[in-house]
Amino acid sequence: MWPFWWKGASGFSARSTAEEVTHGIDGTGLTAIVTGASSGIGEETTRVLALRGVHVVMAVRNTDSGNQVRDKILKEIPQAKIDVMKLDLSSMASVRSFASEYQSLDLPLNLLINNAGIMACPFLLSSDNIELQFATNHLGHFLLTNLLLERMKKTASESNREGRIVIVSSEGHRFAYREGVQFDKINDEARYNTLQAYGQSKLGNILHATELARLFKEQGVNITANSLHPGSIMTNLLRYHSFINTIGNAVGKYVLKSIPQGAATTCYAALHPQAKGVSGEYLMDNNISDPNSQGKDKDLAKKLWEFSLRLTGEEES
Repeated sequence: MWPFWWKGASGFSARSTAEEVTHGIDGTGLTAIVTGASSGIGEETTRVLALRGVHVVMAVRNTDSGNQVRDKILKEIPQAKIDVMKLDLSSMASVRSFASEYQSLDLPLNLLINNAGIMACPFLLSSDNIELQFATNHLGHFLLTNLLLERMKKTASESNREGRIVIVSSEGHRFAYREGVQFDKINDEARYNTLQAYGQSKLGNILHATELARLFKEQGVNITANSLHPGSIMTNLLRYHSFINTIGNAVGKYVLKSIPQGAATTCYAALHPQAKGVSGEYLMDNNISDPNSQGKDKDLAKKLWEFSLRLTGEEES
């Protein structure tokens, strides 16, 4: 992360908030899906997009929590257009159900914000028998994106407005397993390390955006795909590491980002005119940055894409 006061080429810094980076931007007529929208930076992303006139669909695991957040935002922004829909990214059946329901609503889709995630949990398998962090952080978003791509392409073509896919990754991708992605040992409990598995899933997010961007360019599609590091923020992601959580809460206000600052890069990538045409990049502090060498590995991105297609049953015919 850059020092808080350092402004990059965008004119923004780590100190910038989501409201600041979207100041003066009119998102009226745009429709967005935000996953993990009922807390943390997902909630703030929803609030700021709605503030700028975007119709936001909150894709959340707990619809009661989602509705509470929706009501809170509507009290602040009575004109906000917000819907709540159920989505559990750790379950492929839930992802398919969400995508099917969204398609039935016949809504456009301009922005897909793949924000939800879990961090450094004990070894667990998803309902599809896939290691939970990989299943939730990467695979669920991979399947969701694939199922909604045609809707995004149709919207971009009919509206003549660039579609944008924004995938929230993390600097934690630098601490993945040595090989990056353990393709043949995803479910190997003996090799499981909570933080390395998290890094593996976050590396997957970057590689997903890389391959999407390549495909969009090859197909001549008016959609961009980028990944980002939101910054180090105290959210409920660290609930499985009580010691780190305690230290973070004690010193976080001095060295970590606030939630409004943490949501800034997501909102910048989703709405700012400077991001028009930018694709396949990794952003941090509202500016283009660099992932590690594995995050730039196009062959690894293609291999992960094909692996993910097999795991989700979405093999191309």
